[in-house]
Amino acid sequence: MVSKESRQEVRAKKHMKIRNRFSGTAERPRLAVFRSNNHMYAQVIDDTVGNTLVSASTLDKDVKAELTKTNDVEAAAYLGKVIAKKALDKGITTVVFDRGGFIYQGKIAALAEAAREAGLEF
Repeated sequence: MVSKESRQEVRAKKHMKIRNRFSGTAERPRLAVFRSNNHMYAQVIDDTVGNTLVSASTLDKDVKAELTKTNDVEAAAYLGKVIAKKALDKGITTVVFDRGGFIYQGKIAALAEAAREAGLEF
């Protein structure tokens, strides 16, 4: 009988392949995205020193107050706008997008497009 790898293991392997290809620098940090069943998280990370420069999630009080649900496409789009605004306030204009091993569609794509529209370049 053939056994399948769990989705979580497959995603972790994809994420490691992606992470081996690029990393965030001080000039161009990495926008890392993670989504769980209930929430989404976004961080702008400088991998050379291992610092998180900016972070936002649907758990934040000000973000959660604006949303009806925290795990849909609209919430992802709003989170993209929030993370882009925070990054631009810190002087970060260009980033490398790290989709975290998730397929680039739905929530992940909505977050990326909203961040682009809000002014981040990637």
